[in-house]
Amino acid sequence: MKEPRRAALITGSAKGLGRMTALLLAERGFDIVINYMHSEAEAEALCQHIQGLGARCYAVQADISRPADRDRLVAEAIDRLGHIDVLINNAGPFIRERRLFREYEASEIEGLMQGNLIGVMHLDHLVIPLMRKHQWGRIIHFGFGHAAEARGWPHRAVYAAAKVGLVSFTKTLAVEEAGGGITVNMICPGDIRGANKEKLIAEVEHLQDDESPRGRPGTGEDIARVIAFLCEERSDFLTGNIIDVSGGLDPIRAMVGGTVHSGAAAGSAATS
Repeated sequence: MKEPRRAALITGSAKGLGRMTALLLAERGFDIVINYMHSEAEAEALCQHIQGLGARCYAVQADISRPADRDRLVAEAIDRLGHIDVLINNAGPFIRERRLFREYEASEIEGLMQGNLIGVMHLDHLVIPLMRKHQWGRIIHFGFGHAAEARGWPHRAVYAAAKVGLVSFTKTLAVEEAGGGITVNMICPGDIRGANKEKLIAEVEHLQDDESPRGRPGTGEDIARVIAFLCEERSDFLTGNIIDVSGGLDPIRAMVGGTVHSGAAAGSAATS
């Protein structure tokens, strides 16, 4: 009897790193629920592409920083595919403008914490009972380079605090759920910029990136390949890991003359 296909819910997956992850998992036999906030046209086009690969795929609009939307997203994913075996928490709001903590509005602090920490925890809480029922599950969180070291990141205080909190949560949840066949890991992308988030390694390997110790720019494929490996059936001994996929780049620049040179954004910097 043929084994049923695994089902993956990927937040913020209409564009960028989430899109590349959705495509690679679909190629490897997963059915997919695409989540988007504003990018409806991109989400629907991606769904059609994935369906052309022979996978089931549905797009669901939801803002993961809103509790009611999170509940609805999981309910619709289960209604469409019947189960959720993989949850990839790719989406997360990010304010690219550099600001001191005192310059943030209270609503911005709340939104960043909801989108990057509380919302992720809530989504995990919703899907874990389903995974435990089947004694199998894969949960992926997103951080930023060197997040496991809990260093200060000037001008990114709220985002960094949320992601560093998520590091501890990742490690704790991994231990708690290991006996249920569920692995929990965090991916920490390097400074993968713009169109490179949707490119293959072959498209950039001839290009020079002077900021990258590896020497080339990072791509969406770099991230998607690691996630796909963590989602494999036999990857059950890898859990509680914080994995930098950065080409060796440290995104937190040194302070020079009192000025912080810190611009590298995490791969989950935009909710699509």
